[in-house]
Amino acid sequence: MRLLILTKRHPQQRDLIERPYGRFHHLPSALAAQGHAVRVQLCSHRRLASMETERWGVQSSSHDLHTLGARRLFRTISVEAVAFRPDWVIGFSDIWFACLAHRLANRTSARLAVDAYDNYEAYMPWNLPLHWAWRRAVHAADLVTAAGPQLAARLQTHRRGKAAVELLPMAADPGFVPMDRSACRNSLGLPAAAPLIGYSGGWARNRGTHVLLDAFQRVRQVHPDALLVLSGNPPVDVCVSPGVIALGYLDDAQLPTLLNALDVACVITADTSFGRYSYPAKLCEAMACGVPVVATSTDPVRWMLKDDARFLAKVGDANDIASRILGNLGMKRVDYSNLPTWQDSGQHLENLLSG
Repeated sequence: MRLLILTKRHPQQRDLIERPYGRFHHLPSALAAQGHAVRVQLCSHRRLASMETERWGVQSSSHDLHTLGARRLFRTISVEAVAFRPDWVIGFSDIWFACLAHRLANRTSARLAVDAYDNYEAYMPWNLPLHWAWRRAVHAADLVTAAGPQLAARLQTHRRGKAAVELLPMAADPGFVPMDRSACRNSLGLPAAAPLIGYSGGWARNRGTHVLLDAFQRVRQVHPDALLVLSGNPPVDVCVSPGVIALGYLDDAQLPTLLNALDVACVITADTSFGRYSYPAKLCEAMACGVPVVATSTDPVRWMLKDDARFLAKVGDANDIASRILGNLGMKRVDYSNLPTWQDSGQHLENLLSG
């Protein structure tokens, strides 16, 4: 098959050309490894020059909205799509790319697939015309895939009797594997014996992260030597709180090291139109490393953790989060068993496209 995949160049602030990551990289690579001709059309909005690359059997073309302008960008992508002659056009990464894939599938007489890993309608709720275009693309698609059953059920409401939405779960990238905890602490200059609780990712009130600091202070009442290790860019008032170690942004290769250094990894989500359909990659990564987790108990997170009460805390409840952290500090490695992999999802996607 000839597969044209449309996605943004910088998902989760990572440049896919320089820092291959997640479903945006591993699913196309898996399809190419199975012998299909795969072309990935990347789009950015950072005033970057157009470029072509070919790695892992995947041909990629990157163009920039601000460099070319909207009309020239669409014209350029359309010309490349027609020349490629795809059997499938697949929209990854957000509403815009599903809508673009819908138009290009019509233009090239290809079949249309749409993949979703978040509830994209939680973004820009005021932009109703864009949401209507998204729903038309989902309804028109020959295949729709979602990161989990809650999101699949939501998308199915836009399908109106058409084929069921299929699951392509989130997974950890291959570098996330169990490692020696002491060696990881030494590598990052972290204390050898203190209880280390960690959190990585965005820090925003609408994601519920404000409760984590409250929960940590409750943990410190029992374990005064406990430390909260943060990566990324948390607010200054959080970074200077007692017991907090802020590492800033780490290189991709150091992220598995950080997770493996922890006693407990925290994953905080909120009961919002975004959080109710969020399948955190950070949770996949911690589980792949066998690190004990404490995660707020939204429906997607409960599904990912197979309803294991040891790892689930009430959403927005600092006392319950602290209680779960205290209960899990004594754990060693955890066998979460039967975790999805990108290889599994790539094979399933190939089966769906070939069917």
